[in-house]
Amino acid sequence: MAGRIEDYALIGDMQTAALVCRDGTVDWLCLPRFDSHAVFAGLLGSEEHGFWRLGPAHASDAEPPRATRRTYRGESLILESEWDTPRGTVRVIDLMPPRDGAPQLIRIVEGVTGRVPMRSALRMRFSYGRIVPWVHKHEGRTVAVAGPDSVWFDTEAETYGKGLTTYADFTVAPGDRIGFTISWQPSHKEPPPLPEPEQSLEATEDFWRDWVEHCTYHGPYREAVIRSLITLKALTYAPTGGIVAAPTTSLPEEIGGVRNWDYRYTWLRDAAITLSSLLRTGYREEARAWREWLLRAVAGDPENLQIMYGIAGERELGEAELDWLPGYENSAPVRVGNGAAHQLQLDVYGEVTEALHLAHMTGLARNDYASLLQLKLIRYLEQHWDEPDEGIWEVRGPRRHFVHSKVMAWVAVDRTIKLIESGDADGPLEKWRELRDDIHRDVCEKGYDKERNTFTQSYGSKELDASLLLIPQMGFLPPDDKRVIGTIEAIQRELSTSDGFILRYPTSGEEEGVDGLPGDEGAFLACSFWMADDLAMIGRVDEARKLFEKLLALRNDVGLLAEEWDPRLKRQVGNFPQAFSHVPLIDTALRLTASGAYGG
Repeated sequence: MAGRIEDYALIGDMQTAALVCRDGTVDWLCLPRFDSHAVFAGLLGSEEHGFWRLGPAHASDAEPPRATRRTYRGESLILESEWDTPRGTVRVIDLMPPRDGAPQLIRIVEGVTGRVPMRSALRMRFSYGRIVPWVHKHEGRTVAVAGPDSVWFDTEAETYGKGLTTYADFTVAPGDRIGFTISWQPSHKEPPPLPEPEQSLEATEDFWRDWVEHCTYHGPYREAVIRSLITLKALTYAPTGGIVAAPTTSLPEEIGGVRNWDYRYTWLRDAAITLSSLLRTGYREEARAWREWLLRAVAGDPENLQIMYGIAGERELGEAELDWLPGYENSAPVRVGNGAAHQLQLDVYGEVTEALHLAHMTGLARNDYASLLQLKLIRYLEQHWDEPDEGIWEVRGPRRHFVHSKVMAWVAVDRTIKLIESGDADGPLEKWRELRDDIHRDVCEKGYDKERNTFTQSYGSKELDASLLLIPQMGFLPPDDKRVIGTIEAIQRELSTSDGFILRYPTSGEEEGVDGLPGDEGAFLACSFWMADDLAMIGRVDEARKLFEKLLALRNDVGLLAEEWDPRLKRQVGNFPQAFSHVPLIDTALRLTASGAYGG
C-alpha cells in the first residue's frame, strides 16, 4: 500500500516530477512530462503498478523501514533521506536534474557509518501500471521497452531480475557512493547518454542556489516561503511556461470517496495566482514565460476561453477512468484528463486580468498583444457577466449566479480601466466605468443577505462560500465595510471545522450537494489562508498569525501541502503538492510581514 499523502516528498526537473515516500519508494513518476502516462503508478494502486524502492535491506519487502530523518539539501529540490540501522547509517540522495535532453531520476547511495546492506527494487510498468515492458540488456545497460517508450536503468551495482522486478543487493561503508539512474527516451531513438550522477548533483545544486538568490522576501517566514516558491517553480513546465496545479491525479479529497480529479494541467486561475506570488517575490522571468504561454494558448480565440489547458496549450483534455487502478486507498475512480475544461467559469477572466495587471505594474516589458487580449476579454464579459456559471469550485451541478464569479468579473473590468487610465491601452473608458458600477451594484443587491449581514455563495441562496473572503483582497469593498466583516464572521461560524480550518462550502454527505457530487471533503487549505489574510486586514492580526502558524504546522516534514486537510482523520488529502495551497501561504506570509508585527 502507498504511504500517507504527507509521507511523500517532491523531486522534479521542471518538466515532470516524482514522489518519494519516507521508506525510499518512488510511487509516482510520469515520463517524459507531467501529463504523460505514469511509469510508477503504485501511488494509485499497489506495487504491481510500478515502483522503485531504494533503502536498507529488510527481511520483509512488504514493510520496508522508514527513513529516520529526511530533508531537502539547503534551499533546493534535492532530497536527502537517512536511515539509522543496527549496522550503521546510510543516506540516499534523490534528484531530477533540470534538463534539455532525456529526463533522469538519479539516486545516490552514500555510506555514513558502519556497513549497511542495501537493496534496490525497480518495477517499471507503463501506461499507469497496465503494461509490463520488455526488460533486457543492451550493451551492458538495462532497458525497459513498450511501444513508443523506453526507460534505461544504469548503475555500477550488480543487478538481477526476479518476479518481473530488477534488483540490486549491495553493501555500503563510510565514504562509499553508488549511483542509480533511470532515463526516458523514445524507443525508436538511440540510447540516452550514460548518466553522470555526481556531476548532475553538483549542477542541480548550483541551479537551485542561483534561482533562490533572486527571492526578494527576507521576513520571519522565509523558510516556509522559500520552500513554497521552490515547489511552485517545480510545477512550472520549463519548455512552455505553463504551470500545473499539481503533479498528481486522483489523490482523493475524501479517503474512499469519488472526488478524485486530474490536476496535471494548467488552470488559468491557479497559474495566474501562482504568477502573482512569484512576481511579488522577485521572479519576473517566470511571469514573462507564463504570459507568453497564455497568449499562445488563448491565441485569437478569447471568446472561447477555457478554464484550463494542457501544459503546452492543448485544448482537448478529455476525461477518462482507469478501471485497472483501484485508486489511492481504494478511492475510485482514478481519472485522467479533466471534463471541467469546457465549463464556464467567469471568475477566470478576473484572475487572468489581475495577473496581467500585476505583471504590468511590476515593470514587465509591455506586450501589445497582452493588452489587446485584455480588452477582448472585457468585451466578452460585457455580454456575458450576468450569466450563471460553474464558478471557482467547478461544480458539476446546475449553473448558478456565483457571487465570487461576479466579483472577479468586476476585477477584470476594474484592472482594465486602470490599464486604459495609465495610457497603455485604448478603450471606451466611460462605458466600462458604467459596466464596473453595474456589476458592483448587482452583487451588492443580489448577493448580500441583509438579515444575516453576509454575502452568500450565489444569488438568492443561503449557503456561504469561502471564496467570498476574496472580496476585500480584490478591492471590491474595503476591509472595514460592515458587510465584509459580517461575511468573515459568518464564514468563521458556519464553515469552520472543529480545529479552526475553513471549508469551501457546505457538503451534504451521502446526498448530492451544491456541487452535484455525493460525499464530503476536507478543509480546503487555500480558504484557511484567505481567512488569515482577511483577519489581518480587519485588524485581528494576532488571530491571523495564530491561524497562519497552525496552517504551517500542517505541512509535512519537508514543508509540503496537499489541497486539503481532513479534520476527522487528521491527515492531508487531495492532490499533492498543490499550488493552490502554497500560493496563499506565500501571500499571507507577505501580508503578515508587511504588518510589521513580526520583525519583517
